[in-house]
Amino acid sequence: MPWLSIIGLGEEGVEGLSPAARALLEQAELVVGGHRHLALAGPLIRGRRLAWASPLADTLPELLAHRGRPVAVLASGDPFFFGVGSTLRPHLDPGEWRCLPQASSIALAAARLGWAQQDCPVVSLTGRPLEGLRPFLQPGRGLFVLCADGQTPARVARTLSDWGLGETVMTVLEALGGPRERVRATTARGFDLADVDPLNLLALEVRPGPGARILPRAPGLPDDWFEHDGQITKREVRALTLSSLAPRAGELLWDVGCGSGSVSVEWLLAHPANRAIALESHPERAARAVRNAADLGVPRLEVRRGRAPEGLEDLPAPDAVFLGGGARDAAVIERCWEALRPGGRLVANVVVVETQQVVLEAWQRLGGSLTRLSVERLDRVGGLHAFRPAMPVLQWVVEKG
Repeated sequence: MPWLSIIGLGEEGVEGLSPAARALLEQAELVVGGHRHLALAGPLIRGRRLAWASPLADTLPELLAHRGRPVAVLASGDPFFFGVGSTLRPHLDPGEWRCLPQASSIALAAARLGWAQQDCPVVSLTGRPLEGLRPFLQPGRGLFVLCADGQTPARVARTLSDWGLGETVMTVLEALGGPRERVRATTARGFDLADVDPLNLLALEVRPGPGARILPRAPGLPDDWFEHDGQITKREVRALTLSSLAPRAGELLWDVGCGSGSVSVEWLLAHPANRAIALESHPERAARAVRNAADLGVPRLEVRRGRAPEGLEDLPAPDAVFLGGGARDAAVIERCWEALRPGGRLVANVVVVETQQVVLEAWQRLGGSLTRLSVERLDRVGGLHAFRPAMPVLQWVVEKG
């Protein structure tokens, strides 16, 4: 029989628990939970109470020391939906636990508003920066936001207004499912709600104003959306580069010589689980890459100062590598190829002849495909117009077998 019971709890307290959950809670020698959860479940707790430490991981040794004896862990709603269940799972073997979930706060919010849960992304701002909202703000779409505290809704309102989304409808849902439940709606620009309960979440109906920058769902952001000093993979070439890198959910990119970080940013925008490590030796460019990532909604970009190949030591193995500024050194190509996971992709964009020679030698050894990319943009010629060609880019793409 499982020794650990993970029990979802609503704001109505023990009144909402099933007979099975009530029995497991009463039989537990140790009950672990937040102070609020322990108070809500107080009438049924017979064993010792243990409040989570901060961080939660500090409590795990004491909890796991009770392995084999009846233990109950209390969580909000569904423990495996942005909950403590995901923290516990890596430390448990199959069959050691049972979970008795309640309706999550998102399920309750969707029920109150009549929204289809499957159509609405969920973003958590608990311990995460507000900029992470940006990729999910799509016109006419709804999303749920899990808030860190009672001040989060006001901060979100100010940020949305700054981003040109002041007409977005914000519904604040507080203490759902309990006697203190309250649902109030306003706009981001007109936000004036006071005394917001710390236990709250937001439902956003996105309404952009003129000039609002809405992140597209395909690669190729405008160049002027990035802060740069000219060291940037240009929009058209960047879109093709992302196609060649072929990002898949949860994969890691090495961006070697990242410049403005534009390729890393668009890699991360491809999926919220994607990761990227950008290496840049120039301090100002590294700082720009950090700012660009934050401004465009992917502050999780990890930017490292250093030169390749030395700066690549001790990094986790990548699923894809982009050489924008690091391909002129054959040792860098070799280091990246050795580190690349099987099935991984290496993409190098080169312009100057000397670097092309290095890449051609690598292509002869490792194979792959070579493509010459040429872009012409309309420009003024005196009082008239003509297409002005940019320097052609040689792109090498190779997949590791």
